[in-house]
Amino acid sequence: GKIIQELESYFLGAGWNVIKVVWGRKWDQLLAADTDGALVAKMNATPDGQFQTYTVSDGRYIREHFFDSPQLQRLLDESGLTEEDLPVLDRGGHDYRKVYAAFKAATEHTGQPTVILAHTIKGWTLGPDFEARNATHQMKKLTTKALKTFRDRLYLDISDEQLEGDLPPYFHPGSDSEEMEYMRERRAALGGSIPRRVVRTQGIDLPTHDLYGELKKGSGKHEVATTMAFVRLLKDLLKHKDLGKRIVPIVPDEARTFGMDSLFPQQKIYSPHGQNYDAVDREMLLSYKESQQGQILHEGITEAGSMGSFAAAGTSYATFGEHMLPIYIFYSMFGFQRTGDSIWSAADQRARGFLLGATAGRTTLNGEGLQHEDGQSLLLAATNPAVVTYDASFAFELAVIAEDAIAKMLGDPGEDVIYYLTMYNEPVVQPPMPDGLDEELILKGLYRYAEGDRDNKSHRAQVLASGSAMTLALQAQRLLAEEWDVSADVWSAPGWVQLHRDGIDCDSYNRLHPTEDQRTPYVTSALDGVEGPVVAVSDFQKAVPGLIAPWVPGRFAVLGTDGFGHSDTRAALRRHFRIDAESIAVAVLAELAVAGDVKREVVAEAIQRYDIDPDATTEVV
Repeated sequence: GKIIQELESYFLGAGWNVIKVVWGRKWDQLLAADTDGALVAKMNATPDGQFQTYTVSDGRYIREHFFDSPQLQRLLDESGLTEEDLPVLDRGGHDYRKVYAAFKAATEHTGQPTVILAHTIKGWTLGPDFEARNATHQMKKLTTKALKTFRDRLYLDISDEQLEGDLPPYFHPGSDSEEMEYMRERRAALGGSIPRRVVRTQGIDLPTHDLYGELKKGSGKHEVATTMAFVRLLKDLLKHKDLGKRIVPIVPDEARTFGMDSLFPQQKIYSPHGQNYDAVDREMLLSYKESQQGQILHEGITEAGSMGSFAAAGTSYATFGEHMLPIYIFYSMFGFQRTGDSIWSAADQRARGFLLGATAGRTTLNGEGLQHEDGQSLLLAATNPAVVTYDASFAFELAVIAEDAIAKMLGDPGEDVIYYLTMYNEPVVQPPMPDGLDEELILKGLYRYAEGDRDNKSHRAQVLASGSAMTLALQAQRLLAEEWDVSADVWSAPGWVQLHRDGIDCDSYNRLHPTEDQRTPYVTSALDGVEGPVVAVSDFQKAVPGLIAPWVPGRFAVLGTDGFGHSDTRAALRRHFRIDAESIAVAVLAELAVAGDVKREVVAEAIQRYDIDPDATTEVV
C-alpha cells in the first residue's frame, strides 16, 4: 500500500489543504535530473513495505532493486552517487529544513485546515538494530553500541566513557543554549512552565426539585416505557430558562423509535443549511423540521460521530467556559460495544453528560436477534471509572437519578462524570414513588420496594430485580405467595455497579485501616437480618447482579440472560433464559430447598407445573 497517497485522497476529499514531506534534501539532485519522470514513477510504484526493506538494506541491494531500469541506472551513474551513498538517502520527515518549510507553509495557509503528511522511519536515530525493524516494540533496551550510534546521529556532546558507565548520562544542552531559550519562550507563550488545567465556568440556575415531580406521580392507568418517560422529562428540562438552552440532544438514528419526534416542532434538528427540502412527513404534526438554530443533533447512523459531538459538548465547560449538557440516546447494544473507546476518550477528557442506553435488555427488543439484544452494556460501562451506571425499573427512579446527576455534573464546581442510564421499550403501568421512600436509597442502588404477604406464610425469601425484570419479579412474588406458601420481599436494585464500587471501596479501606472502625458496604447493611435466601434477576448477564455477590449475607443466587439473543416473543425469550416469573419462583424454591426449608420434591413439582425444560440450553446450537 501507499499510506501517504491514501491519506492525501481522504483529506483532499474532505476539503483540506495537504502538504506532503516525503523525501529529504539528499534526493534533490536526483529529482532535479529526473527529466523523463522515471524516478518519480518508481517512487510512486514502490509499496511502503519495500521502502521499509530499503531502509535496512545496503547500497548494492538498493541499486539492484530500486534503480533497476536503464533510465534509473543512467540517472544514478550521472549523479556521481556511490553505493555507500544510497543507504543515507533520507526521508522527508527527518529533514529538519523540509519539516520547517512544511510547518511554515501550513501556518501561512488560510481558508482551509492543513494536514502535513511526513514520510519517516520507525526507530530513526536508534541504530540498525531498531530502525525500521518490525520487532521494535519488543526491544526494551539499547546496547552500548546502539547508544553511541544514537549519540552520533544527534550530535550529542557525550563521551564514550560516560556511555560505558552503569547508567547513561542525562543530557542537558545548557541553560543558555538556543534550545533552552526556545523552550522557555514557548512555555511562556503557552502560559507557564507547568501545564495545568484551568476551568472557568459560570454557575447556572438548575431546575427546582418540582420539575422532576411529574415522573414521580406514576402513569395512572396508562402503560409507559421508561424510555418514553425520560423523553417526557427531557421535554420539561428543555423548557427550563437557563438549562434548556444548554442541552444538546444527540441521536444517531431513529429518533422516532425513542419517541423524540415530539421535540421536532420546538427544538428542531440542527442543519447548517436549514430546511432545504419538503419533508416526506410534512403533513404530520410531528414532522421533520431542520433549522440553522436547531438544537437536536440527528447524526445519521453514526455512533462514532455522535460520540464526537458528545465529547465536544461534554467538555465545553472547560474548553469555552460554558456548561453544556449532552444527552446522547442510542440502542444500548450500539453504545459501549461499538464506541467504548470513544467513551473512554471522553472520560479521559473529563467530559460530562448523559449516555442513554435505550431499548436495553436481552429480551425486550424481541425479534431483532443477536445483533440488537443487549445483555452486557452494564458490564462494559462498569469498566469505565468515570461512568456512573444505573438500570432503573421505574420512571420515578429515573427522575431521582437525573436530578442528582444534573446537580453533580453542572453544580459548582461539578464532578467530571458521565451517567449511563439503561431504559426500556416495554410499556408498563408506572407506579408513583412510594410514600416515605428515601431518594438517597435509590441513588445508593438498592431498596425494598414491595414487602411480601407475611400472613400465614411458612417461608421467607428476598428477590432483587432491576429494569424490565422488576415486572417479572413482582409476578413471581405473587406466584410464590399464592401457590408455594412463600412470602418474598421484592427489592429494586437500580445500582448494581454502584453497589459493587461501594463494596470494593469498603474492602480497600478496611484492608488499609485495620485498627480503625471497619466500614460496612451498603448492600451488606441493607440486607442484614433479612429472612430467607436472596435471588437476583435482571435482563442482563448473570455477571451484572453477580457484581454484588461478595457482600450479600447468606445464600445468593443469580438469574440472567447469558448467551446470544434470539428472535422470538418476549415471553419465549424470558423462558429461554429462565428469567420469567415462573423461573424466578423455581429459583427461590430451589434455594429454600438447599437451605432445608422446603423439600426438593417441591422444586421438582414447580418445574413440572410450569413446564420448564430442565435440560434446555441457552447456548446457540
